[in-house]
Parts: sequence; C-alpha cells; structure tokens
Amino acid sequence: MTRSKILLILSVAAFVLAIWLIAQAFQSVSSLNPNVYLPPATITSPSPGNTLGEKTGTYLVTKVIDGDTFEIEGGEKVRLIGIDTPETVDPRRPVGCFGQEASNATKSLLEGKLVRMETDITDKDKYKRLLRYVWINNVFINEYLVRQGYALSYSYPPDIKYQGLFDAAEIEAQENKQGLWEKCKI
Repeated sequence: MTRSKILLILSVAAFVLAIWLIAQAFQSVSSLNPNVYLPPATITSPSPGNTLGEKTGTYLVTKVIDGDTFEIEGGEKVRLIGIDTPETVDPRRPVGCFGQEASNATKSLLEGKLVRMETDITDKDKYKRLLRYVWINNVFINEYLVRQGYALSYSYPPDIKYQGLFDAAEIEAQENKQGLWEKCKI
C-alpha cells in the first residue's frame, strides 16, 4: 500500500471519528431538557476557571424568578452576568416582549438542577444578588440564552470576562432572527 493511500485512509478515519464525537456530544447536551434545543456550538464554551471567589461552586437551583435571575438552595438570589432578558416581574414595568419565553427557557434549563457558578470582579449587585456565570453540564447558560435570542448581551463593567463571547452570540442570534430578534422590535 502506498504512503498516499495510507494517509487517505487515516484522514477518512479521523474525519469519521470527529463526526461521531460531535454527534455524541450533541446527544448528551440535548438530553438536558427535551423542550429546549441546545445546538452543538454551545458545548464549546469556556468552563469555569479555578481562580474563584466566594459562592462559586455547585449549587441547586430552587426557583427561577425571571430569565436572568434565580434562587439557589438557602434562598440567595443569583443574577446572570453579562446578559439582560426582557422584564417579567418588575412591578414598575409591563412584561417585556419575549420576557415570558425567556423566563420559561431559564426555568426549563435550571429549576431543580445542579449548576456550576463562577464569579467575575463584583460579588453582588445593588440588590444584593450574587453575580455569576452559570454552567449546567458543559453548557454556558449566560451565552446560551443570548445565542438563542432569549437575552441581550449587556455589559456590566467591571464584570466583562466573557463579554466578547456574549457580543458574538448576540450578533449570531440577530443574524439568524432567533427568539426576540424575530418577535420583538429592538
């Protein structure tokens, strides 16, 4: 067998293996919740680092308040950093366009589940909510909500560790008319 044929066979085998691995990753991520589609692109997001502050680790989500806020066991509220979903619970404002859908998506993804959380610079906001980046399995929830059009990328300096990722996800959602980019006038 010539060297070029061996290289061709190895290349085809590597390609088939790569496709199989991607399919396996997609299958495990999609099993998170059958009602929420998680595309393969979301599993390439960064994983929480090791230089972590207070209240970083694994926690049980006991209640979802709206699309970007939830409670963990013990009653502490957590606000997802770097994103903003349409309002649904602010008594001073009407329910925002696509707000209920965003809340339902977050509830479907997080409520009753264990999540990993990571801090950035600021521990809590002015409402005393923990500010965190959140993962469930290998899905970066903050990014996922933006990429699927449930949330907007929203910079809260100095907490901007993943802001570039959120901005790119928002551009993709807007170009693909995902979620609120299709249903709302923004």
